[in-house]
Amino acid sequence: MRAAIYARYSTEMQREASIEDQFRICRRLIEQNGWTTAQTYADAGLSGASHLRPGYQQMLQDARDGRFDVAVAEGLDRISRDQEHIAAFFKQLRFQGISIVTVAEGEISELHIGLKGTMSSLFLKDLALKTHRGLEGRVQNGKSAGGVTYGYDVLRSIGSDGNVSTGDRTINEEQADIVRRIFQEYVDGHSPRAIAGRLNDEGIDGPRGRGWGMSTIYGNWRRGTGILNNELYVGRLVWNRQRFLKDPATGRRQARMNPPEQWVKKDVPDLRIVPNKLWEKVKARQKATRSTVISEGVVRSERAKRPAYLFSGLVKCGCCGGGFTLVGKTYYGCANARNKGTCDNKMTVRRDRLEDTVLGGLKDQLLHPDLIAAFVTEYQAEYNRLAGEITKDKSKAERKLAGVKRRIDQLVDRICDGMFHESMKDKLTALEQEKAALETELATFDADVPVRLHPGLSDVYRAKVAKLTESLNNPDLRTAASEHIRSLISEIRMVPEGDSLQIELVGELAGLMALSQKSKARGDATGCSITMVAGVGFEPTTFRL
Repeated sequence: MRAAIYARYSTEMQREASIEDQFRICRRLIEQNGWTTAQTYADAGLSGASHLRPGYQQMLQDARDGRFDVAVAEGLDRISRDQEHIAAFFKQLRFQGISIVTVAEGEISELHIGLKGTMSSLFLKDLALKTHRGLEGRVQNGKSAGGVTYGYDVLRSIGSDGNVSTGDRTINEEQADIVRRIFQEYVDGHSPRAIAGRLNDEGIDGPRGRGWGMSTIYGNWRRGTGILNNELYVGRLVWNRQRFLKDPATGRRQARMNPPEQWVKKDVPDLRIVPNKLWEKVKARQKATRSTVISEGVVRSERAKRPAYLFSGLVKCGCCGGGFTLVGKTYYGCANARNKGTCDNKMTVRRDRLEDTVLGGLKDQLLHPDLIAAFVTEYQAEYNRLAGEITKDKSKAERKLAGVKRRIDQLVDRICDGMFHESMKDKLTALEQEKAALETELATFDADVPVRLHPGLSDVYRAKVAKLTESLNNPDLRTAASEHIRSLISEIRMVPEGDSLQIELVGELAGLMALSQKSKARGDATGCSITMVAGVGFEPTTFRL
Protein backbone atom coordinates (compact mmCIF):
# COMPACT_ATOMS: atom_id res chain seq x y z
CA MET A 1 0.00 0.00 0.00
CA ARG A 2 1.33 3.37 -1.06
CA ALA A 3 0.54 5.99 1.60
CA ALA A 4 0.36 9.77 1.23
CA ILE A 5 0.79 11.99 4.29
CA TYR A 6 -0.95 15.34 4.67
CA ALA A 7 0.00 17.82 7.41
CA ARG A 8 -1.21 21.35 8.16
CA TYR A 9 -1.08 23.97 10.84
CA SER A 10 -3.18 27.12 10.88
CA THR A 11 -2.54 30.72 11.92
CA GLU A 12 -3.62 30.10 15.52
CA MET A 13 -0.87 27.48 15.88
CA GLN A 14 2.21 29.18 14.45
CA ARG A 15 4.95 26.60 14.81
CA GLU A 16 7.03 25.29 11.93
CA ALA A 17 7.92 22.15 13.89
CA SER A 18 4.25 21.19 13.90
CA ILE A 19 4.53 19.90 10.32
CA GLU A 20 7.46 17.61 11.19
CA ASP A 21 5.65 16.40 14.32
CA GLN A 22 2.63 15.38 12.22
CA PHE A 23 4.83 13.69 9.62
CA ARG A 24 6.58 11.69 12.37
CA ILE A 25 3.46 10.22 13.97
CA CYS A 26 1.94 9.52 10.55
CA ARG A 27 5.07 7.60 9.47
CA ARG A 28 4.83 5.58 12.67
CA LEU A 29 1.27 4.61 11.75
CA ILE A 30 2.38 3.69 8.21
CA GLU A 31 5.17 1.47 9.54
CA GLN A 32 2.77 -0.28 11.93
CA ASN A 33 0.51 -1.17 9.01
CA GLY A 34 3.36 -2.26 6.74
CA TRP A 35 2.73 0.47 4.18
CA THR A 36 5.27 2.63 2.33
CA THR A 37 5.36 6.42 2.22
CA ALA A 38 4.80 7.51 -1.37
CA GLN A 39 4.01 11.25 -1.11
CA THR A 40 3.97 14.02 1.52
CA TYR A 41 1.94 17.21 1.37
CA ALA A 42 1.95 20.18 3.74
CA ASP A 43 0.27 23.58 4.13
CA ALA A 44 1.88 25.88 6.70
CA GLY A 45 -0.06 28.71 8.32
CA LEU A 46 -3.27 28.11 6.31
CA SER A 47 -6.74 27.76 7.80
CA GLY A 48 -8.61 24.50 7.41
CA ALA A 49 -11.75 26.50 6.57
CA SER A 50 -10.43 27.08 3.04
CA HIS A 51 -9.88 24.44 0.39
CA LEU A 52 -7.61 26.74 -1.67
CA ARG A 53 -4.41 25.32 -0.20
CA PRO A 54 -1.52 24.32 -2.50
CA GLY A 55 -0.68 21.08 -0.70
CA TYR A 56 -4.33 20.05 -0.37
CA GLN A 57 -5.05 20.70 -4.05
CA GLN A 58 -1.92 18.82 -5.14
CA MET A 59 -2.98 15.83 -3.03
CA LEU A 60 -6.39 15.81 -4.76
CA GLN A 61 -4.73 15.92 -8.18
CA ASP A 62 -2.34 13.08 -7.31
CA ALA A 63 -5.28 11.05 -6.00
CA ARG A 64 -7.00 11.43 -9.38
CA ASP A 65 -3.74 10.34 -11.04
CA GLY A 66 -3.59 7.21 -8.82
CA ARG A 67 -0.26 7.99 -7.16
CA PHE A 68 -1.19 6.58 -3.73
CA ASP A 69 -3.60 4.03 -2.18
CA VAL A 70 -4.28 5.51 1.26
CA ALA A 71 -4.30 9.05 2.67
CA VAL A 72 -2.90 9.47 6.19
CA ALA A 73 -3.22 12.48 8.51
CA GLU A 74 -2.96 13.22 12.21
CA GLY A 75 -6.68 13.98 12.40
CA LEU A 76 -9.59 14.65 10.09
CA ASP A 77 -9.54 18.34 11.06
CA ARG A 78 -6.02 18.62 9.59
CA ILE A 79 -7.46 17.83 6.16
CA SER A 80 -10.35 20.30 6.45
CA ARG A 81 -12.65 21.96 8.99
CA ASP A 82 -15.39 22.72 6.48
CA GLN A 83 -18.30 20.25 6.27
CA GLU A 84 -18.75 20.72 2.53
CA HIS A 85 -15.06 20.34 1.72
CA ILE A 86 -14.41 17.29 3.91
CA ALA A 87 -17.46 15.54 2.44
CA ALA A 88 -16.28 16.31 -1.11
CA PHE A 89 -12.77 15.08 -0.24
CA PHE A 90 -14.19 11.81 1.14
CA LYS A 91 -16.34 11.27 -1.99
CA GLN A 92 -13.48 11.90 -4.39
CA LEU A 93 -11.06 9.53 -2.63
CA ARG A 94 -13.76 6.87 -2.20
CA PHE A 95 -14.47 7.10 -5.95
CA GLN A 96 -10.75 6.55 -6.65
CA GLY A 97 -10.71 3.54 -4.30
CA ILE A 98 -8.46 5.36 -1.82
CA SER A 99 -9.11 4.99 1.91
CA ILE A 100 -8.52 7.69 4.53
CA VAL A 101 -6.83 6.79 7.82
CA THR A 102 -5.96 9.18 10.66
CA VAL A 103 -3.98 8.70 13.83
CA ALA A 104 -6.83 10.11 15.96
CA GLU A 105 -9.88 8.41 14.41
CA GLY A 106 -8.55 5.39 12.54
CA GLU A 107 -10.15 4.52 9.19
CA ILE A 108 -12.62 7.21 8.18
CA SER A 109 -16.22 6.29 7.34
CA GLU A 110 -19.41 8.24 6.56
CA LEU A 111 -20.09 8.46 10.30
CA HIS A 112 -16.81 10.28 10.89
CA ILE A 113 -17.52 12.67 8.04
CA GLY A 114 -20.88 13.67 9.52
CA LEU A 115 -19.83 13.93 13.16
CA LYS A 116 -16.30 15.31 12.80
CA GLY A 117 -17.36 17.71 10.04
CA THR A 118 -20.08 19.13 12.28
CA MET A 119 -17.73 19.38 15.26
CA SER A 120 -15.07 21.18 13.17
CA SER A 121 -17.63 23.67 11.87
CA LEU A 122 -18.88 24.33 15.41
CA PHE A 123 -15.30 24.76 16.57
CA LEU A 124 -14.68 27.44 13.92
CA LYS A 125 -17.89 29.24 14.83
CA ASP A 126 -17.11 29.13 18.53
CA LEU A 127 -13.56 30.34 17.90
CA ALA A 128 -14.85 33.27 15.83
CA LEU A 129 -17.33 34.29 18.55
CA LYS A 130 -14.69 34.17 21.27
CA THR A 131 -12.21 36.12 19.16
CA HIS A 132 -14.87 38.73 18.40
CA ARG A 133 -15.77 39.02 22.08
CA GLY A 134 -12.12 39.44 23.05
CA LEU A 135 -11.54 42.13 20.44
CA GLU A 136 -14.64 44.02 21.57
CA GLY A 137 -13.32 44.01 25.11
CA ARG A 138 -10.03 45.50 23.94
CA VAL A 139 -11.88 48.26 22.08
CA GLN A 140 -14.01 49.04 25.13
CA ASN A 141 -10.76 49.55 27.02
CA GLY A 142 -9.55 51.99 24.37
CA LYS A 143 -7.02 49.56 22.94
CA SER A 144 -6.36 48.53 19.35
CA ALA A 145 -8.29 45.56 17.99
CA GLY A 146 -5.49 44.83 15.53
CA GLY A 147 -3.44 46.53 12.87
CA VAL A 148 -1.22 49.60 12.98
CA THR A 149 -2.80 52.95 12.09
CA TYR A 150 -0.65 55.54 10.35
CA GLY A 151 0.19 58.31 12.81
CA TYR A 152 0.59 56.01 15.81
CA ASP A 153 3.18 53.69 17.32
CA VAL A 154 2.35 50.43 19.06
CA LEU A 155 3.38 50.20 22.71
CA ARG A 156 4.30 46.87 24.26
CA SER A 157 5.07 46.42 27.93
CA ILE A 158 5.51 43.50 30.29
CA GLY A 159 3.01 43.40 33.11
CA SER A 160 3.54 42.27 36.68
CA ASP A 161 2.27 38.82 35.70
CA GLY A 162 4.95 38.51 33.04
CA ASN A 163 2.51 38.78 30.13
CA VAL A 164 3.10 41.24 27.31
CA SER A 165 0.51 44.02 27.18
CA THR A 166 -0.60 44.78 23.62
CA GLY A 167 -3.08 47.12 22.01
CA ASP A 168 -1.72 50.35 23.52
CA ARG A 169 -0.76 53.15 21.14
CA THR A 170 0.95 56.50 21.26
CA ILE A 171 1.03 59.34 18.74
CA ASN A 172 3.94 59.38 16.29
CA GLU A 173 4.47 63.14 16.02
CA GLU A 174 6.30 62.98 12.70
CA GLN A 175 3.51 61.00 11.06
CA ALA A 176 0.86 63.09 12.86
CA ASP A 177 2.21 66.19 11.11
CA ILE A 178 1.73 64.41 7.77
CA VAL A 179 -1.85 63.50 8.72
CA ARG A 180 -2.69 67.11 9.61
CA ARG A 181 -1.04 68.26 6.39
CA ILE A 182 -3.22 65.88 4.34
CA PHE A 183 -6.38 67.13 6.03
CA GLN A 184 -5.45 70.79 5.55
CA GLU A 185 -4.44 70.39 1.91
CA TYR A 186 -7.70 68.60 1.16
CA VAL A 187 -9.68 71.41 2.80
CA ASP A 188 -7.66 73.89 0.73
CA GLY A 189 -9.02 72.25 -2.40
CA HIS A 190 -6.24 69.87 -3.40
CA SER A 191 -7.29 66.50 -4.78
CA PRO A 192 -6.27 63.23 -3.07
CA ARG A 193 -4.29 62.31 -6.20
CA ALA A 194 -2.34 65.60 -6.09
CA ILE A 195 -1.67 65.23 -2.36
CA ALA A 196 -0.42 61.66 -2.83
CA GLY A 197 1.80 62.76 -5.71
CA ARG A 198 3.49 65.46 -3.63
CA LEU A 199 4.07 63.11 -0.71
CA ASN A 200 5.67 60.55 -3.03
CA ASP A 201 7.81 63.22 -4.69
CA GLU A 202 9.10 64.29 -1.28
CA GLY A 203 10.02 60.71 -0.43
CA ILE A 204 7.61 60.44 2.53
CA ASP A 205 6.73 56.84 3.33
CA GLY A 206 3.06 55.96 3.48
CA PRO A 207 1.32 53.43 5.74
CA ARG A 208 3.34 50.21 6.15
CA GLY A 209 6.25 51.87 4.37
CA ARG A 210 4.49 51.86 1.00
CA GLY A 211 3.95 54.68 -1.44
CA TRP A 212 0.98 57.00 -1.23
CA GLY A 213 -2.05 56.48 -3.47
CA MET A 214 -5.34 58.28 -3.98
CA SER A 215 -7.31 55.50 -2.24
CA THR A 216 -4.90 55.57 0.71
CA ILE A 217 -5.95 59.15 1.37
CA TYR A 218 -9.61 59.21 0.31
CA GLY A 219 -10.63 55.59 0.97
CA ASN A 220 -14.31 54.80 1.45
CA TRP A 221 -16.32 57.19 3.61
CA ARG A 222 -19.01 54.58 4.35
CA ARG A 223 -16.54 51.98 5.58
CA GLY A 224 -14.36 54.52 7.38
CA THR A 225 -11.24 53.59 5.39
CA GLY A 226 -8.59 56.02 4.18
CA ILE A 227 -6.74 58.76 6.04
CA LEU A 228 -9.58 61.29 5.62
CA ASN A 229 -12.22 58.93 7.09
CA ASN A 230 -10.41 57.48 10.09
CA GLU A 231 -12.23 58.78 13.18
CA LEU A 232 -9.32 57.77 15.40
CA TYR A 233 -7.64 61.00 14.27
CA VAL A 234 -10.32 62.97 16.17
CA GLY A 235 -10.03 60.76 19.26
CA ARG A 236 -12.87 58.35 18.49
CA LEU A 237 -12.27 54.62 18.09
CA VAL A 238 -14.89 52.92 15.90
CA TRP A 239 -14.88 49.13 15.53
CA ASN A 240 -17.13 46.48 13.97
CA ARG A 241 -18.21 48.60 11.03
CA GLN A 242 -18.02 45.53 8.83
CA ARG A 243 -17.70 41.78 8.90
CA PHE A 244 -16.05 39.40 6.45
CA LEU A 245 -17.62 36.35 4.82
CA LYS A 246 -15.92 33.81 2.59
CA ASP A 247 -17.25 33.40 -0.91
CA PRO A 248 -17.90 29.63 -1.30
CA ALA A 249 -16.96 29.79 -4.99
CA THR A 250 -13.59 31.53 -4.62
CA GLY A 251 -12.72 31.19 -0.94
CA ARG A 252 -11.95 34.90 -0.80
CA ARG A 253 -13.21 37.12 1.98
CA GLN A 254 -15.92 39.64 1.11
CA ALA A 255 -16.68 42.64 3.33
CA ARG A 256 -20.26 43.28 4.47
CA MET A 257 -21.32 46.41 6.33
CA ASN A 258 -22.81 45.94 9.79
CA PRO A 259 -25.81 48.04 10.91
CA PRO A 260 -24.69 51.24 12.72
CA GLU A 261 -26.26 50.02 15.96
CA GLN A 262 -23.72 47.18 16.04
CA TRP A 263 -20.74 49.52 15.78
CA VAL A 264 -18.61 49.82 18.90
CA LYS A 265 -17.44 53.36 19.66
CA LYS A 266 -15.01 54.53 22.32
CA ASP A 267 -13.67 58.03 22.94
CA VAL A 268 -9.87 58.13 23.19
CA PRO A 269 -9.09 61.87 23.46
CA ASP A 270 -5.40 61.24 24.19
CA LEU A 271 -5.03 59.88 20.63
CA ARG A 272 -6.51 62.94 18.90
CA ILE A 273 -4.38 64.27 16.04
CA VAL A 274 -6.81 66.38 13.98
CA PRO A 275 -8.88 69.28 15.47
CA ASN A 276 -12.66 68.91 15.27
CA LYS A 277 -13.06 72.02 13.08
CA LEU A 278 -10.62 70.68 10.49
CA TRP A 279 -12.38 67.29 10.54
CA GLU A 280 -15.78 68.93 9.98
CA LYS A 281 -14.42 70.94 7.06
CA VAL A 282 -13.15 67.76 5.43
CA LYS A 283 -16.52 66.06 5.90
CA ALA A 284 -18.30 69.10 4.44
CA ARG A 285 -16.11 69.07 1.33
CA GLN A 286 -16.54 65.33 0.87
CA LYS A 287 -20.31 65.72 1.08
CA ALA A 288 -20.28 68.59 -1.42
CA THR A 289 -18.11 66.56 -3.80
CA ARG A 290 -20.45 63.57 -3.61
CA SER A 291 -23.51 65.73 -4.28
CA THR A 292 -21.74 67.16 -7.34
CA VAL A 293 -20.66 63.83 -8.77
CA ILE A 294 -23.85 61.92 -7.89
CA SER A 295 -26.98 63.52 -9.31
CA GLU A 296 -30.35 61.78 -8.74
CA GLY A 297 -28.59 58.50 -8.09
CA VAL A 298 -26.54 58.69 -11.30
CA VAL A 299 -22.75 58.91 -11.05
CA ARG A 300 -21.39 61.68 -13.27
CA SER A 301 -17.66 61.02 -13.15
CA GLU A 302 -16.91 63.89 -15.52
CA ARG A 303 -18.03 66.31 -12.81
CA ALA A 304 -15.22 65.12 -10.59
CA LYS A 305 -12.64 66.59 -12.95
CA ARG A 306 -10.86 69.58 -11.48
CA PRO A 307 -11.49 72.86 -13.40
CA ALA A 308 -8.60 73.65 -15.74
CA TYR A 309 -8.96 77.42 -15.27
CA LEU A 310 -10.30 79.77 -12.62
CA PHE A 311 -13.80 80.12 -14.10
CA SER A 312 -14.05 76.86 -16.07
CA GLY A 313 -17.65 75.66 -16.19
CA LEU A 314 -19.03 78.88 -14.68
CA VAL A 315 -19.19 81.07 -17.79
CA LYS A 316 -22.62 80.98 -19.46
CA CYS A 317 -24.17 82.67 -22.48
CA GLY A 318 -26.57 85.43 -21.45
CA CYS A 319 -28.71 84.80 -24.54
CA CYS A 320 -29.34 81.03 -24.68
CA GLY A 321 -28.06 79.91 -21.28
CA GLY A 322 -25.59 77.50 -22.87
CA GLY A 323 -21.98 77.16 -21.85
CA PHE A 324 -19.33 79.68 -22.84
CA THR A 325 -16.51 77.27 -23.66
CA LEU A 326 -12.94 77.72 -24.77
CA VAL A 327 -12.35 78.32 -28.45
CA GLY A 328 -8.77 77.48 -29.41
CA LYS A 329 -7.59 77.50 -25.75
CA THR A 330 -7.56 81.30 -25.75
CA TYR A 331 -11.07 82.69 -26.17
CA TYR A 332 -14.41 81.98 -24.54
CA GLY A 333 -17.38 81.72 -26.89
CA CYS A 334 -20.96 80.39 -26.88
CA ALA A 335 -20.90 76.63 -27.55
CA ASN A 336 -24.44 76.62 -28.99
CA ALA A 337 -23.58 79.38 -31.45
CA ARG A 338 -20.41 77.59 -32.53
CA ASN A 339 -21.53 73.94 -32.58
CA LYS A 340 -25.31 74.01 -33.16
CA GLY A 341 -26.07 77.39 -34.67
CA THR A 342 -29.01 77.81 -32.27
CA CYS A 343 -27.72 81.06 -30.72
CA ASP A 344 -26.89 84.43 -32.30
CA ASN A 345 -24.28 85.40 -29.70
CA LYS A 346 -21.11 85.21 -31.83
CA MET A 347 -18.98 87.41 -29.58
CA THR A 348 -15.88 86.03 -27.89
CA VAL A 349 -13.57 87.21 -25.14
CA ARG A 350 -10.01 86.28 -24.18
CA ARG A 351 -9.83 84.02 -21.14
CA ASP A 352 -7.07 85.99 -19.40
CA ARG A 353 -8.89 89.28 -20.01
CA LEU A 354 -12.14 87.88 -18.58
CA GLU A 355 -10.36 86.65 -15.45
CA ASP A 356 -8.44 89.91 -14.94
CA THR A 357 -11.57 92.02 -15.48
CA VAL A 358 -13.71 90.02 -13.05
CA LEU A 359 -10.99 89.88 -10.39
CA GLY A 360 -10.20 93.57 -10.84
CA GLY A 361 -13.86 94.47 -10.47
CA LEU A 362 -14.17 92.29 -7.39
CA LYS A 363 -11.18 93.96 -5.77
CA ASP A 364 -12.55 97.45 -6.44
CA GLN A 365 -15.99 96.67 -5.09
CA LEU A 366 -14.82 94.69 -2.08
CA LEU A 367 -12.96 97.82 -0.96
CA HIS A 368 -16.20 99.79 -0.73
CA PRO A 369 -16.47 101.59 2.68
CA ASP A 370 -19.74 99.84 3.54
CA LEU A 371 -18.17 96.40 3.06
CA ILE A 372 -15.17 97.38 5.16
CA ALA A 373 -17.52 98.51 7.92
CA ALA A 374 -19.37 95.17 7.70
CA PHE A 375 -16.04 93.32 7.98
CA VAL A 376 -15.03 95.32 11.06
CA THR A 377 -18.40 94.60 12.70
CA GLU A 378 -18.18 90.86 12.04
CA TYR A 379 -14.57 90.80 13.24
CA GLN A 380 -15.55 92.46 16.50
CA ALA A 381 -18.42 90.01 17.04
CA GLU A 382 -16.13 87.03 16.46
CA TYR A 383 -13.45 88.54 18.71
CA ASN A 384 -15.99 88.96 21.50
CA ARG A 385 -17.20 85.39 21.06
CA LEU A 386 -13.69 83.96 21.29
CA ALA A 387 -12.89 86.17 24.27
CA GLY A 388 -16.01 84.88 25.99
CA GLU A 389 -14.95 81.28 25.37
CA ILE A 390 -11.50 81.99 26.78
CA THR A 391 -13.03 83.51 29.92
CA LYS A 392 -15.35 80.53 30.27
CA ASP A 393 -12.49 78.04 29.89
CA LYS A 394 -10.40 80.00 32.41
CA SER A 395 -13.21 79.97 34.99
CA LYS A 396 -13.73 76.25 34.47
CA ALA A 397 -10.01 75.57 34.98
CA GLU A 398 -9.98 77.71 38.13
CA ARG A 399 -12.93 75.80 39.61
CA LYS A 400 -11.30 72.49 38.77
CA LEU A 401 -8.01 73.59 40.35
CA ALA A 402 -9.81 74.63 43.52
CA GLY A 403 -11.43 71.18 43.70
CA VAL A 404 -8.10 69.42 43.23
CA LYS A 405 -6.46 71.49 45.96
CA ARG A 406 -9.34 70.70 48.31
CA ARG A 407 -8.95 66.96 47.68
CA ILE A 408 -5.19 67.20 48.27
CA ASP A 409 -5.79 68.94 51.60
CA GLN A 410 -8.26 66.25 52.62
CA LEU A 411 -5.79 63.48 51.86
CA VAL A 412 -3.01 65.26 53.76
CA ASP A 413 -5.31 65.69 56.78
CA ARG A 414 -6.15 61.97 56.77
CA ILE A 415 -2.47 61.04 56.59
CA CYS A 416 -1.71 63.37 59.49
CA ASP A 417 -4.50 61.65 61.45
CA GLY A 418 -2.76 58.31 61.00
CA MET A 419 -5.06 56.94 58.27
CA PHE A 420 -2.24 56.34 55.79
CA HIS A 421 -2.65 53.62 53.17
CA GLU A 422 -0.29 52.73 50.33
CA SER A 423 -2.98 53.60 47.76
CA MET A 424 -3.10 57.19 49.14
CA LYS A 425 0.42 57.79 47.90
CA ASP A 426 -0.52 57.03 44.29
CA LYS A 427 -3.69 59.10 44.61
CA LEU A 428 -1.80 62.06 46.04
CA THR A 429 0.81 61.84 43.26
CA ALA A 430 -1.92 61.85 40.61
CA LEU A 431 -3.63 64.86 42.19
CA GLU A 432 -0.35 66.78 42.36
CA GLN A 433 0.24 66.09 38.67
CA GLU A 434 -3.27 67.27 37.82
CA LYS A 435 -2.73 70.39 39.93
CA ALA A 436 0.52 71.20 38.09
CA ALA A 437 -1.18 70.72 34.70
CA LEU A 438 -4.05 73.04 35.65
CA GLU A 439 -1.67 75.70 36.93
CA THR A 440 0.26 75.51 33.66
CA GLU A 441 -2.96 75.83 31.70
CA LEU A 442 -4.06 78.86 33.72
CA ALA A 443 -0.68 80.50 33.18
CA THR A 444 -1.36 80.50 29.43
CA PHE A 445 -4.47 82.67 29.80
CA ASP A 446 -3.83 86.40 29.36
CA ALA A 447 -4.94 88.81 32.03
CA ASP A 448 -8.44 90.15 31.53
CA VAL A 449 -8.36 93.04 29.09
CA PRO A 450 -11.22 95.03 27.62
CA VAL A 451 -12.23 93.95 24.10
CA ARG A 452 -10.86 96.43 21.63
CA LEU A 453 -10.12 96.48 17.91
CA HIS A 454 -6.80 96.95 16.25
CA PRO A 455 -6.67 100.56 15.02
CA GLY A 456 -5.45 99.46 11.60
CA LEU A 457 -8.04 96.69 11.11
CA SER A 458 -9.55 98.30 8.01
CA ASP A 459 -6.04 98.62 6.54
CA VAL A 460 -5.47 94.90 7.15
CA TYR A 461 -8.69 94.15 5.25
CA ARG A 462 -7.64 96.36 2.32
CA ALA A 463 -4.24 94.68 2.16
CA LYS A 464 -5.76 91.19 2.03
CA VAL A 465 -8.22 92.12 -0.71
CA ALA A 466 -5.48 93.85 -2.70
CA LYS A 467 -3.50 90.57 -2.66
CA LEU A 468 -6.36 88.64 -4.28
CA THR A 469 -4.72 88.38 -7.69
CA GLU A 470 -1.32 87.71 -6.12
CA SER A 471 -2.77 84.78 -4.17
CA LEU A 472 -4.26 83.30 -7.32
CA ASN A 473 -0.85 83.46 -9.00
CA ASN A 474 0.95 81.84 -6.05
CA PRO A 475 1.26 78.06 -6.68
CA ASP A 476 0.98 77.35 -2.94
CA LEU A 477 -2.21 79.38 -2.52
CA ARG A 478 -3.85 79.15 -5.95
CA THR A 479 -5.89 76.00 -5.33
CA ALA A 480 -7.34 77.18 -2.00
CA ALA A 481 -8.04 80.70 -3.28
CA SER A 482 -9.69 79.37 -6.45
CA GLU A 483 -11.90 77.01 -4.44
CA HIS A 484 -13.13 79.87 -2.25
CA ILE A 485 -13.90 82.16 -5.18
CA ARG A 486 -15.68 79.42 -7.13
CA SER A 487 -17.76 78.56 -4.07
CA LEU A 488 -19.11 82.15 -4.04
CA ILE A 489 -19.85 82.41 -7.76
CA SER A 490 -22.34 80.06 -9.39
CA GLU A 491 -22.51 81.65 -12.85
CA ILE A 492 -20.80 84.32 -14.94
CA ARG A 493 -23.25 85.32 -17.64
CA MET A 494 -21.94 86.97 -20.80
CA VAL A 495 -24.63 89.29 -22.19
CA PRO A 496 -23.95 91.01 -25.56
CA GLU A 497 -24.73 94.72 -25.59
CA GLY A 498 -23.81 96.59 -28.72
CA ASP A 499 -20.22 95.85 -29.63
CA SER A 500 -19.24 94.72 -26.12
CA LEU A 501 -20.04 92.01 -23.59
CA GLN A 502 -21.61 92.77 -20.25
CA ILE A 503 -20.78 90.50 -17.30
CA GLU A 504 -23.51 89.41 -14.91
CA LEU A 505 -22.41 87.61 -11.75
CA VAL A 506 -24.75 85.16 -10.03
CA GLY A 507 -24.04 83.85 -6.54
CA GLU A 508 -23.28 84.71 -2.95
CA LEU A 509 -20.44 87.06 -3.83
CA ALA A 510 -22.80 89.18 -5.87
CA GLY A 511 -25.17 89.29 -2.90
CA LEU A 512 -22.32 90.32 -0.60
CA MET A 513 -21.40 93.21 -2.85
CA ALA A 514 -25.05 94.26 -2.96
CA LEU A 515 -24.55 95.40 0.62
CA SER A 516 -22.22 98.14 -0.55
CA GLN A 517 -24.73 100.06 -2.64
CA LYS A 518 -28.28 100.11 -3.92
CA SER A 519 -28.03 97.69 -6.79
CA LYS A 520 -30.80 95.85 -8.55
CA ALA A 521 -30.90 92.41 -6.93
CA ARG A 522 -33.27 89.53 -7.42
CA GLY A 523 -33.69 85.90 -6.45
CA ASP A 524 -32.41 83.38 -8.97
CA ALA A 525 -34.22 80.30 -10.24
CA THR A 526 -31.04 78.25 -10.21
CA GLY A 527 -31.02 78.31 -6.42
CA CYS A 528 -28.19 80.87 -6.10
CA SER A 529 -28.64 83.38 -3.33
CA ILE A 530 -28.61 86.68 -5.26
CA THR A 531 -28.37 87.72 -8.88
CA MET A 532 -26.79 91.06 -9.65
CA VAL A 533 -28.19 92.42 -12.91
CA ALA A 534 -25.83 94.69 -14.81
CA GLY A 535 -26.91 98.16 -15.81
CA VAL A 536 -25.63 101.57 -16.71
CA GLY A 537 -23.56 103.35 -14.09
CA PHE A 538 -21.75 102.20 -10.98
CA GLU A 539 -22.75 98.52 -10.71
CA PRO A 540 -20.48 96.08 -8.86
CA THR A 541 -21.11 93.22 -11.29
CA THR A 542 -20.93 95.16 -14.58
CA PHE A 543 -17.61 95.42 -16.34
CA ARG A 544 -17.10 96.47 -19.97
CA LEU A 545 -14.79 94.28 -22.05
